[in-house]
Amino acid sequence: MKINKKLPVALAVAATLCSGSALAQEFTQEQIDAIVAKAVDKALAEREAKMDAAINKKADVVVEPQSAAQTPDLAIPYGVKFTGYARYGAHYQSGDQKYVGVDGSYNGASAIGRLGNEGNGGEFQLSKAFKGDNGAIWDINVMFDHWGDEVNLKKAYAGVTNLLASNPNAYFWAGRDFHQRPQQGINDYFWMNHDGQGAGVKNFDIGGVQFDVAAVGSIESCSPEVLEDESNPSRITCTGSSNVGDKGNYAVTSKVHGMKVGPLDLEIYANYGFDSKAVDRDERLHAWQGGAVLSHTYDSGINKLIARYSDNSDNSVFNKTDDLKAIYTSFEGTYKFTQQTQVDYLLAFHDYDNSSIKTDNRRNYGAIVRPMHWWNDVHSTWLELGYQRVDYDDGGDNHGWKATLSQNISIAMGPEFRPMLRFYVTGGEVDNKRTARVNGTNDTSLDSLNIGAMWEAWW
Repeated sequence: MKINKKLPVALAVAATLCSGSALAQEFTQEQIDAIVAKAVDKALAEREAKMDAAINKKADVVVEPQSAAQTPDLAIPYGVKFTGYARYGAHYQSGDQKYVGVDGSYNGASAIGRLGNEGNGGEFQLSKAFKGDNGAIWDINVMFDHWGDEVNLKKAYAGVTNLLASNPNAYFWAGRDFHQRPQQGINDYFWMNHDGQGAGVKNFDIGGVQFDVAAVGSIESCSPEVLEDESNPSRITCTGSSNVGDKGNYAVTSKVHGMKVGPLDLEIYANYGFDSKAVDRDERLHAWQGGAVLSHTYDSGINKLIARYSDNSDNSVFNKTDDLKAIYTSFEGTYKFTQQTQVDYLLAFHDYDNSSIKTDNRRNYGAIVRPMHWWNDVHSTWLELGYQRVDYDDGGDNHGWKATLSQNISIAMGPEFRPMLRFYVTGGEVDNKRTARVNGTNDTSLDSLNIGAMWEAWW
């Protein structure tokens, strides 16, 4: 009985296959070759377009995970969206420094180059989008990070777009978020950073120009330590108070983007920092900073000029220092020699000037160059060379160099493609003459030779 029921189905399948075979026989060999050639050309064109788009991206690859709701016309993804950034691996130290860094650096070890010179950690985000009956698209985002022994809640916010008919791309948000943290890739530097909790709007269109504005507060935190306790000797506690509220340091941030100056793209930043009565009266300060980014994208790559001036602060108006003036400027870019060979480069200058306490006044000079070659879609070789000098006003300087050779295995061709397996060796030398003089020692030179293997990915 079962055989009889299955027989009509089998006959139908056989008839379909036979008709398909007969149809195929109607094509000549030339027609088949033409169809195959067209399909191959289309695939190559798509790949070329993808690579060109990747090369023409900004020189700093933003690794910040994106929210589930980006634009009003975006289809709502099914289920929960999982995004993040992470790097983990083994890093063997055989010299004086585990990570090559010059004392007094504006950005730790990464200011001399981040390739083969950075620690482990990651950021893991879950996002869920919803669409209301009125067409508004909502999303909820939660992120945890792991850059030390503890795991921290870095994001917990909600946002909505397509809310205003006159401004459908405006994105309104409130909660805890990564906030105004423009990042450079080759030196891993957030030249502004105002992570906190508050509310604001992004991509508000004003006559073809995009406007972002927000009010945020710095989050109360503590330094977790393992302290001896008779009832629990390994108990992790905090030095000082800790809660999920505001610390008392606030900022109003703004950004104007989407502007054109001839062939150049222009972004302008302006931020103001202030304190509430939660901060002791004698310590309450005000701070402000402004910045601008000029970038030029062309067929073979991109160039970008960044300039920032800060009063009573450095890269964040949350953290204030009376009488401090800080200037940061850099020139960076990517040049593509061929489809398989390109180079990233950066020149940076940082001036730290405190008119009241002059002992730490200094100027940082840095240069990084990273030539890269892809042997095929999977294997590539990168070389990164970095130099930095920290010149102090009260005499003396610290300086150093770093070199990293890295052999990589990645999912596709291009520096922005991840995941990537990286096998590297890093060498360098630092001469902290000024630090040794202040500390009254003669040991100034530090040599480094480190070997490592690392997985890095953003998704």
